[in-house]
Amino acid sequence: MFKVSLGIMAYNEEANIGRLLNAVVNQKFHRDELSEIFVVASGCIDRTAEIVEEFAGQDSRIKLLVQAQREGKASAINLFLDHAGGDIFILESGDTIPDPETFQRLIEPFDDPNVGMTGAHPIPVNSRETFVGYIVNIMWDLHHKIALMTPKLGELVAFRSIVRAIPIDTAVDEASVEAIVRDAGYTLRYVPNAIVHNKGPENIRDFIKQRRRIAAGHKHLMHEQDYEVSTSSPWKILGLLLGENPGGLRNTVWRVGAIGLEAVGRFLGYYDFYIKKRNPYIWDIASSTKKLS
Repeated sequence: MFKVSLGIMAYNEEANIGRLLNAVVNQKFHRDELSEIFVVASGCIDRTAEIVEEFAGQDSRIKLLVQAQREGKASAINLFLDHAGGDIFILESGDTIPDPETFQRLIEPFDDPNVGMTGAHPIPVNSRETFVGYIVNIMWDLHHKIALMTPKLGELVAFRSIVRAIPIDTAVDEASVEAIVRDAGYTLRYVPNAIVHNKGPENIRDFIKQRRRIAAGHKHLMHEQDYEVSTSSPWKILGLLLGENPGGLRNTVWRVGAIGLEAVGRFLGYYDFYIKKRNPYIWDIASSTKKLS
């Protein structure tokens, strides 16, 4: 049996943190134990901390850690890692919702002593009937297909307690954990039936902002930790996109739009890294991603 420590990273999550904590405390475990739940409220100026304290009064496993100022997600994760005492650590963003058996499914692969990290299957709540919503769904569909071939883990991950800190200036935290786990000689495991629901951007501006930050963060990761995630190759993504039948003129046009917006996001991210020498580890939030309902 594994004892599990959960860390939820939260920045102004009052719209979702209550639903997330309800989903967390109602997770179904068959043998393992969710022994502690830390919520790191980082520079929150809304009711996030207040809501967490209300839940903590009802469940002694829930503990609130407060950072007065926002110092970047990596700093919040390191604060959680300083306090966590389990065998397995789970990292979850405050703007996601896991299915009832997702945590158990993430933990089961650790019966294999070679597995060092697992990742859930993110499914966005965005509608496919809007241009940006369609693109968001396409991007996560591609993430799923690539992860099935070569694990790329994100949004909700679990890893052995060998990871006690990540680089404070990383903008791609899950990928940094991947690099540490790989360097320690462990393998990664994608768990497609461990479902977590997230919210992608609802407008083009937020989409590009998010993709720009991730592109720059992946370049910084390669420079600092000599690690490249499996979704970094634009040719792999393009090949998957062109190899499918999109089904109709609208979807064909929207897929071309998706390729164009991803190209813009990557170009701007590479510009930030190579020209501006900018590392967006404290990033400007894409506000339209914050409310799942």
